[in-house]
Amino acid sequence: MISQSSRHCTVELQALPSRIGQVRRIVSAQLRYWHLDPLIDEAALGVTELLTNVHRHAQPDKLCTVEIELLRDRLTVSVHDHDPRMPTVRSADPFATNGRGLALIAAVSESWGVRPLGASGKTVWFTLPAPPPAVALPTRPAYGTKSAPKPTGPCLHKVPALVRAEGRGGHPRTPARLPAVG
Repeated sequence: MISQSSRHCTVELQALPSRIGQVRRIVSAQLRYWHLDPLIDEAALGVTELLTNVHRHAQPDKLCTVEIELLRDRLTVSVHDHDPRMPTVRSADPFATNGRGLALIAAVSESWGVRPLGASGKTVWFTLPAPPPAVALPTRPAYGTKSAPKPTGPCLHKVPALVRAEGRGGHPRTPARLPAVG
């Protein structure tokens, strides 16, 4: 299942090796759509490591939810699974082929952590600093031009436009959501 809103994308899946590549592509496409191309490599690496941990360690099942959310200047990527056991950062042997997932996430992210959810499992998350938008996108096509094609793909169908507004003192406010056109 994929749900969408203007700056939020959720994907539920079984954490199987074949699905991990699909989720990497979904995350990459969503970040390109949000014009956050500089974050793709770190976000894709982080989500791969988190999903690999679910695949290797989670019990009683491999069902999980990947969520990416952009709030102001911060991208948060999280994976919720049904295993209540907390992950630990291990020191891996230099020649080991695994055991470095959380250390990699710590190295590429701004922050990371684990949110225990009791018997419901846990959520492991990391954040990346989002670059400021370079140019505000127009909400309507310029006079005399054709309408832009509607976005397609996962998490991109009928995505509402955003309006950036300044609060008092020039501080950014939370973007307002407008209804989807068409």
